[in-house]
Amino acid sequence: MISCKTPGRLSFLFLGGAKRVAMARMVRKACAERGFECDITGYELDAHSALACEAEIREGLRWGDTGVFDDIDRVVDERKVDIILPFVDGAVGVASEYVNRYGSGLVFCPVSERALVERMFDKIAAAEFFERLGLPVPVTYKPGAPCGKLIAKPRFGSASKGIVNIDSLGKLYEINKGKYLIQERIDNREEITVDCYVGVGNGFIAAVSPRLRCEVSGGEVVRTETVDDSEAIALVRRVLEATGLRGAVTVQLLRDLDSGRLLVMEINPRLGGGAVASVHASVDLPGLIIDDALGRELSECVPVPGVETVRYLEDVVFYPEK
Repeated sequence: MISCKTPGRLSFLFLGGAKRVAMARMVRKACAERGFECDITGYELDAHSALACEAEIREGLRWGDTGVFDDIDRVVDERKVDIILPFVDGAVGVASEYVNRYGSGLVFCPVSERALVERMFDKIAAAEFFERLGLPVPVTYKPGAPCGKLIAKPRFGSASKGIVNIDSLGKLYEINKGKYLIQERIDNREEITVDCYVGVGNGFIAAVSPRLRCEVSGGEVVRTETVDDSEAIALVRRVLEATGLRGAVTVQLLRDLDSGRLLVMEINPRLGGGAVASVHASVDLPGLIIDDALGRELSECVPVPGVETVRYLEDVVFYPEK
């Protein structure tokens, strides 16, 4: 729980939220509905980010830079930041560690402890963790096992980059086993993303909103539709309780349309790129974050099924004189 540094105003710091213009507008709306003015700052490598149309952009350091924590602290102090929201994988652990080092009780960030979130970004460690918890996941390839249809995902990859389909022993031998998670490949499948929010302090599951990944471009969903899927909701609740994850969580599920199995593909312990779809479907994720930060009781949000969201390009122009 925090207190506003500026009475009547909430100040947000978006880490790596360069394209999250729609979410920034939703954050402003949630603040206004609660009687707060809203200030948003973006922390980016490039000041010419689309988020500039909704936020003050501060050029910062890379997530792996040894000075990143002090640099973020400087921005937090200058902008009187109350809430930090990370939007890319590398920023999540940094945000969690920053709160532990500098901002406990002063700055709120809706994420879990750094060790847990970074385990989620190591695909091999995550798959082993899920298996130990007894969660249903695609079968991981074991050396010496018959080579059927397999998929190799870069161990620390994201946005579906670098994925290799394996259909032969020759291809399998080419793969560096330590750098990839190798699992069974399920071609006839349905992919479901589930946007969640879990109270940081008390673990109350306030939102579980499943949506279909109807169309993807560059690893991000550009067309998605909320669905009423009781099996997916039940599995994700089980996942959240078993893992102990807190704050904003995005769970990626896969349904094998041949066998009917519903499996956990991966978990991103942050707001997903398509989370605005769930907000449009009455799951007020920004509002839950604000209420959690202020120590208010969270109410469960029930998503409206059948809400389809389509992403489109919009120009943001930077003129020479500004």
